[in-house]
Amino acid sequence: MASSLLETAPGGRLSLDDRTRTASGHGRPVQLGLDEVGTPLHEVTFVVVDLETTGGSPTDAEITEVGAVKVRGGEVLGEFQTLVNPGTAIPPTVTVLTGITNAMVVAAPRISEVLPSFLEFAGLAGADPGAPGTVVVAHNAGFDIGFLRQATERMDLVWPRPQVLDTVAMARRLVTRDEAPNHRLGTLAQLFHAKVTPDHRALTDARATVDVLHGLLARAAPLGVTHLEDLRTATDPVPPRRRRKSAMADGLPGGPGVYQFLGPGREVLYVGTASNLRRRVRQYFTAGEKRRRIGEMLDIAVGVRPVPCATVLEAQVRELRLIAELDPPYNRRSRRPERRPWLRLTDEPFPRLSVVRRVGSAEMAEVLGPFGSRRAAMSALEALQEVAPVRRCTSRLPQAPRAGASACALAEMNRCGAPCVGGQTVELYRGAVRPVREALRAQVDGAAARLHEKIAELARQQRYEEAAIQRDRLAALLQGARRAERLRPLVATPEILAARRKESGGWEFVLARFGRLAGTAVSRAGEDPMPVVGALRAGGEVVRAPEAACGAAPVEETELIASWLEQPGVRLVAVEEGPVPLACPVRGAARHRVPTAG
Repeated sequence: MASSLLETAPGGRLSLDDRTRTASGHGRPVQLGLDEVGTPLHEVTFVVVDLETTGGSPTDAEITEVGAVKVRGGEVLGEFQTLVNPGTAIPPTVTVLTGITNAMVVAAPRISEVLPSFLEFAGLAGADPGAPGTVVVAHNAGFDIGFLRQATERMDLVWPRPQVLDTVAMARRLVTRDEAPNHRLGTLAQLFHAKVTPDHRALTDARATVDVLHGLLARAAPLGVTHLEDLRTATDPVPPRRRRKSAMADGLPGGPGVYQFLGPGREVLYVGTASNLRRRVRQYFTAGEKRRRIGEMLDIAVGVRPVPCATVLEAQVRELRLIAELDPPYNRRSRRPERRPWLRLTDEPFPRLSVVRRVGSAEMAEVLGPFGSRRAAMSALEALQEVAPVRRCTSRLPQAPRAGASACALAEMNRCGAPCVGGQTVELYRGAVRPVREALRAQVDGAAARLHEKIAELARQQRYEEAAIQRDRLAALLQGARRAERLRPLVATPEILAARRKESGGWEFVLARFGRLAGTAVSRAGEDPMPVVGALRAGGEVVRAPEAACGAAPVEETELIASWLEQPGVRLVAVEEGPVPLACPVRGAARHRVPTAG
């Protein structure tokens, strides 16, 4: 059994700081087991299939013959062959090509009888769509898979979506024009000295394709195509020098954690997170990775440093913290996440809406945000100005109007009560801006209804551009309200300890304090989890009550914790109550759908 890369504390807990030091090179090296490096190709089951049909399109033609060979590790495990009655006449040109006549198929079974047997032979019957398993191989796979999928759908069955390997596409990457004038099956069979010669009969062609497959895989091995995970993009144009670097993933563990790509000077180029470190890092060296800057980074990288974590949540949080600490050149992130904008009312007799960069923790009850940008905050501000006659001038107004003050144009348009000239008392103004205060508490029903009415009216008048502006303002308002409503309970709660049962047995525990991850732990199946709980609470990070809203951790970290807590099956083990109840209001902002374009 493979050993863990890290020594854990009693009860399965490992502090975040200890894990970083160990992964950085101060821990005891451990030999990984062979089961942690992926599935070698010699252990993969390939089903090589070939079809003969009455034409070239699955919508206009039918299958006349199915042939397949199942192989693993170079050994033939079984063969499948049958003629199929297409239910229609076979064109003479097809008979000349394949040798299959109408007389030969008249007593053959229909595809509705053949297909279930083929799926059973291939190991695809009852398979979960998209699940790893048998790899289906075909020469010009789009043709054969297209017919099989069409037949499956006509029978009201679910196509299992197996992993498919096209030997034509693979040959285009590995066989040059100097070696073969084309990539037809007959040409490749001759090049790779196939035991049989293709003759447009299904089983013969499938047997020839097996030999072609083995020849192509032998050529691909030096380029790093050695495991099942490599096959998904083996036919795509990945530079050989980059594909060879996929060996960087071989020694990585298969559990959750953070990975750091290292440059020639052991500097950190890029930080990422994964639920399976080995699988995720290997994906970088396939054609699925199309980002230009990441490709540039991979060409520079000389190694990968893993930081194994107890849970996926811990890995996600550690990624955020490491990016903030190291500022890797190939990671994109907000340079100053602590300076995100909020929306609030000013503290004065006649308050106005204002976008601010800092909010005290005591003010969290009547603010929206934080927003992703000042533009989004301004859109939400404009939305609230549409639903209530809140003043828009920026000067600070006294309770009694100043001598010589004059009202602005908004007062003449009945868009403002003109408190600057005594048009409103403090009490009247307070009542006028009540919808704004409600929205800042995430009680957005009234504001949303008013904006929906305005959007509908503009649409009836065919003023679609103006309606779109109001739609975007409503979306910004709802997003800010939902975010504030989600974060308030977490950042105000001194301690939350929650648990979720693991699929493999045992429990996964998360400790959060004032919206910051203070520690995670796991307990093994069959053991008493309470000692783990006690150790986690005693050894978790000490977090002081922050002075600023969301000051104990970046907003992204608190939102990761919120997402984890919202998963099905999560149980609260212990909660130290704060000033805000740990709950989501039934009639809160989350019940509103955020409008989108179109």
